[in-house]
Amino acid sequence: MGWKTKSRKFNIMKNKRYKHIKGWLVAFSLILLPLLSQAQEERPVVRYLVQGAENNPRLKALFNQYLAALEQVPQVGTLPDPQVSFAYFLQPVETRVGAQRTTFSASQMFPWFGTLEAQERVAAQRAKVKLQVFEEAKLELYRDIRVTYNGLYYLQVATRITEENLEILKAFKELAQTYFETGQSGLSSVLQVEMEEEELRSRLEYLEDSREPLLTKFEQLLNTDLQQPISFPDSLWEEELLLEKEAIYKTLLAQNPRLEQLRQEALVYENQVELAEKMGLPSFTLGASYTSIADRNGVEMPDNGKDAILFPQVGIRVPIYRKKYKAMQKEALLEKEAVVLRQENLENQLLTELEEAYRDLLEARRRVALYRRLTSLAEESFALLQEEFSTGKNSFEEVLRMERQLLNYRLELAQARTDLNNQVYNINYLMGSQHETENR
Repeated sequence: MGWKTKSRKFNIMKNKRYKHIKGWLVAFSLILLPLLSQAQEERPVVRYLVQGAENNPRLKALFNQYLAALEQVPQVGTLPDPQVSFAYFLQPVETRVGAQRTTFSASQMFPWFGTLEAQERVAAQRAKVKLQVFEEAKLELYRDIRVTYNGLYYLQVATRITEENLEILKAFKELAQTYFETGQSGLSSVLQVEMEEEELRSRLEYLEDSREPLLTKFEQLLNTDLQQPISFPDSLWEEELLLEKEAIYKTLLAQNPRLEQLRQEALVYENQVELAEKMGLPSFTLGASYTSIADRNGVEMPDNGKDAILFPQVGIRVPIYRKKYKAMQKEALLEKEAVVLRQENLENQLLTELEEAYRDLLEARRRVALYRRLTSLAEESFALLQEEFSTGKNSFEEVLRMERQLLNYRLELAQARTDLNNQVYNINYLMGSQHETENR
């Protein structure tokens, strides 16, 4: 009856475990499916998030480590293998009813009640630690993909703006040459335009050189060679946090995967304390033996040649050396204390990182507002200066200066938008959450 109960219990546990794995994989797929549908409707970056989650080797490796840790549960929750022995007597032992020829015996060791369950809890808890390592890596990957995508977008915008300014300078150069040929201005105006052109061409070369390492990093994050050009929106959206600062603090402390990993690790050592207590209790061995006995020749007796079955055999392991088990408990308690201290240190570190990220977010917001206003004013000033220059009310140098200033403002605005979004992504990563604005 005991064997059937134990076997039924193990099968239930095994079925639950595989249902848990299957359920988690379905949940992981459900996380990706909304992102995929969203990618077709709104933001091109989301399709790359899905691609990265499916292909990234580090993410796959960590998830396999989690699945491997789950496989420890049935290993430690199962009874030890039974022992079976066979003996053949080269010199038979004579008994009253005949000579002993062979002996078979079988035994099974049973640990103290609850020991196997305690071992299962430790193994399951270790698997939860592995799961949090995977969760942290997944969020880090999503953040890195978004940040790298934003960097590539900025390079594209900066290249387009610079090329547009080169076209403007080309028109200015023709105008300056015309004015020089007609004697309305000196050669210096032509030379100034040529110097501006050289600076912008040098900047274009730098932008092109900067794109290659960033593109390589992007492909490594996705673990693929992109055959098609990266899709970018016409203009970069501006992300916003959906939580106030105080709520962000609370969410970070409650959801950050690195903190959750340490909390789960502390529970591992709590369960190890209980397991050490169980291991310090006796274990039992039950067994049976069968002995084959040969007939005695020339003797007639009721039990002549009758085989002997001896049942039961009972053994007890007595853990009398208590130092070992006390040391195991103390080790687990000290490890738990160390994890709690590491958790406290990590909380302080993460809150510091959050403060810095929030400061950078506010600064990026101010820069976006500032350069949006300055770009608008510079565009108006540039148009007025061109009109005044055409009527001879202003110098060519003033027009070039404003053109350069407008270029810088437009580039700074694009950089500020990129920095704003990157800080939102970083804060969401620290909070341990997906980027909520993509699920609205």
